[in-house]
Amino acid sequence: MPLVHCFYTMVIAFLLCFEQISAACKTAIVDQSGHADFSTIQSAIDSVPSNNVDWYCINVNPGTYREKVKIPRDKPFILLKGSGQKKTMVVWNEPYLHDATFSSFAYNIVVTSMSFINSHWGPGSKHAKAPAVAAMECYIEGAVDFIFGNGQSIYKDCSIRYLGEMLPPGLASFITAQARNDPDEPTGFVFKNCNIYGKGATLECLETCWQRFTFAEYNFGPGADTSKRVKWMKNLDPQTLANLTSMSFINSDGWRQSMPQPLEYI
Repeated sequence: MPLVHCFYTMVIAFLLCFEQISAACKTAIVDQSGHADFSTIQSAIDSVPSNNVDWYCINVNPGTYREKVKIPRDKPFILLKGSGQKKTMVVWNEPYLHDATFSSFAYNIVVTSMSFINSHWGPGSKHAKAPAVAAMECYIEGAVDFIFGNGQSIYKDCSIRYLGEMLPPGLASFITAQARNDPDEPTGFVFKNCNIYGKGATLECLETCWQRFTFAEYNFGPGADTSKRVKWMKNLDPQTLANLTSMSFINSDGWRQSMPQPLEYI
């Protein structure tokens, strides 16, 4: 599935196992000094042939890249690799969906070892859709509805920080806003073995009821206060739980197997 994702005051670094493809793919290097193949990430992406069928690796050297990064629909099979979560940062400062710091409309995109930051904070943000996202061992932070849209996403072993101190007094706050509006849609957000923490204004709950369907919870770890759970929260049977918490949840159409060389996730 294509990936369309808007980052709102979010930092995210994907840690995926990609060694099996990086040795075989064509490589370009990005460095702000001008002594590499490209000085911006976007120019490197623009150089990828349209409708390419092989992996194309873009290695981004350390630095803060102040640019919007967009991978168009006709440039699939890109591996975008930074030099580390705190070494390679892409920063943009606008509130709207069409000005997202990072957006990808292509099939089969892998991003690792870099951070995307939307430095804008304020009203007027639009909601986005993220049809298929796998985030593992990632750091994500935000203040209001910073994981949102009508997509299939699984977050495993992630640290999610709530920035309540950024909010004005009295503003209700949620971490996620899932837009599923039909019981037959295969979409949803799955958080598996994640750590959620923060400080500041009171966090209303993990999920806001943006559309008609809400969330279910199974098990919890130290620090979770379950005394105020709503009575109508749904309990999942073991088979449903197994289907939702495996990688098959975001692979319903077999897109992972269609890659030139399928990735194995950590």
